[in-house]
Amino acid sequence: MSLPKILLSALALALSTSCQSNTNKKVNSSDNQPTAALVKPSQQDLDQYETAYFASGCFWCVEAIFESVKGVKEAVSGYAGGSEKNPTYEQVGAGLTGHAEAVKVYYDPKEISFTALVQVFFGSHDPTTLNRQGPDRGPQYRSIAFYENEKEKKIIESYIKALKDQKVYGNDTITTEVMPLDKFYKAEEYHQDYERKHPNNSYITNVSVPRLNRFKQNFQEYLKKEVH
Repeated sequence: MSLPKILLSALALALSTSCQSNTNKKVNSSDNQPTAALVKPSQQDLDQYETAYFASGCFWCVEAIFESVKGVKEAVSGYAGGSEKNPTYEQVGAGLTGHAEAVKVYYDPKEISFTALVQVFFGSHDPTTLNRQGPDRGPQYRSIAFYENEKEKKIIESYIKALKDQKVYGNDTITTEVMPLDKFYKAEEYHQDYERKHPNNSYITNVSVPRLNRFKQNFQEYLKKEVH
């Protein structure tokens, strides 16, 4: 017995809106549109800034969100929180390494504080969904706020306590892990700036862009000024 067309359409949409199912090193030309040239800062330039690390679902979305924030000079997609050395996207996606998709955020503390970045992190995803964010499921999509020192750890834990005390999420449990950063592995080059490079990708249009737009609506005071 064949499935009704409406069920087939729903299944196709579900499959098309998964971070894993939309990745291909050989991206179809239909996934691309001409985009304005983007001058990326050199590593030497980035070394002068502070870093912060977060995981909150597909790193395509998370990278785009943080790069929209004033004071953020660059966001790099990668893997953190696991034990495997030099993990690949295929390994992480299969849940074989313990890593989560994460971003490394380079920021200027004169323009934005670590506390504000923590606020951006919690304000741009649902920290109450265990091992899931939107259509993406598995421990590789879990919520993690990493810290590099005790000061950052205290800021994260204090913010979580405030969210709980104010019942921001009602009676739902905040599942965000608070972890010391052990090692961050930069993801394969084709993942970097994925949202900007592939605006017609079905995951980008159905999941990533709406998530970014929701964040922008709620955090307008944190956004970089548009350059026209």
